[in-house]
Amino acid sequence: MTRRNILRIAAMVALASIVWLAVNKYSGERSDNMKLDVEINDKNYKKAVFAGGCFWCMEGPFERLEGVVEVLAGYTGGKVKNPTYEQVSSGVTGHLEAVLVVYDPMKIGYRELVEVYWRQIDPTDEGGQFADRGSQYKTAIFYYDEEQKSIAQLSKKELDESGRFDRPVATQILPAEEFYPAEEYHQDFYLKNPLRYKDYKSGSGREGFIKKTWEDESEKDKSAEGKEGDGKYSSFDKEKRLMELTGLQYRVTQQDKTEPAFDNEYWDNKKEGIYVDIVSGEPLFSSLDKFDSGSGWPSFTKPLEPGNIVEREDRKLLMRRIEVRSKHADSHLGHVFGDGPAPGGLRYCINSASLRFIPKEELEKEGYGEYINLFD
Repeated sequence: MTRRNILRIAAMVALASIVWLAVNKYSGERSDNMKLDVEINDKNYKKAVFAGGCFWCMEGPFERLEGVVEVLAGYTGGKVKNPTYEQVSSGVTGHLEAVLVVYDPMKIGYRELVEVYWRQIDPTDEGGQFADRGSQYKTAIFYYDEEQKSIAQLSKKELDESGRFDRPVATQILPAEEFYPAEEYHQDFYLKNPLRYKDYKSGSGREGFIKKTWEDESEKDKSAEGKEGDGKYSSFDKEKRLMELTGLQYRVTQQDKTEPAFDNEYWDNKKEGIYVDIVSGEPLFSSLDKFDSGSGWPSFTKPLEPGNIVEREDRKLLMRRIEVRSKHADSHLGHVFGDGPAPGGLRYCINSASLRFIPKEELEKEGYGEYINLFD
């Protein structure tokens, strides 16, 4: 199946949504307002832009890195304002398909981002990337300041002199230009359409090239494909697990939706045991900390494993809330509020669809034996 055919199918099921984190993603028809409006709430965040051919294959490797706040697929380097995919893919606008990466430099350095970038592309290809040919699929690193420029140039020089490739590195290093977001159905394509994405990445030749070229960097590749963490919870096959989810579980964990109150699996569950992430299995909450908040959703006073919980500011719905996500699977779990019982005063309001309950009688069998003593 060609990429264009896949794209037509994907367009039929595309979801229009507005996602606010550190970057505002626009959806809907393209217009003068479709230009990317980058609002970095924390002034310590920085931006990086990488063109690596088809942007479907470039989001995932960056998106799950510890310290990366947001990744957005889009177009840059051209002359037309607010270009559409059809315009860019024709090759006449001068734009390249690229990804914008917003990151926290206190947690991850620009050098590491560049190294992850090299491992996703064929930097010696001057005419495109793998099955995608044309100037719109060329590779380039767009820098925002002299520090990024120097790091990118040095990294390119080192790669060129490493002897890894028979041909010279052709990737250009250019000053950053206006970045325009791609249509909504292109955003997180690898998550929305995992089977089609997998077929495309394999069929285009990219997957085989990466494996052959970087087989001696397997550990680094793992860090590019999933967050660092505790063994089994960071090395699971996420694409496979996502395909096993129900529609509701997928919408909640991957698209930040909310299940109905009082009509979900665990809101009134009174059994003893622990709650784990439905995707990764990482331990999240215990029945010992569960209470009836009257909200209609499972509520907890604290996490079982705080290290598996990530909290982020959420300004959707025109209000400020604190979103709760799992560390290793990056699943949307729910929100935490300050109206819980003493002594902590917190209420972790969690979607049942994000959880799997392990009864205390099955902890050993399910691989969570270390938590049995909690219920003695």
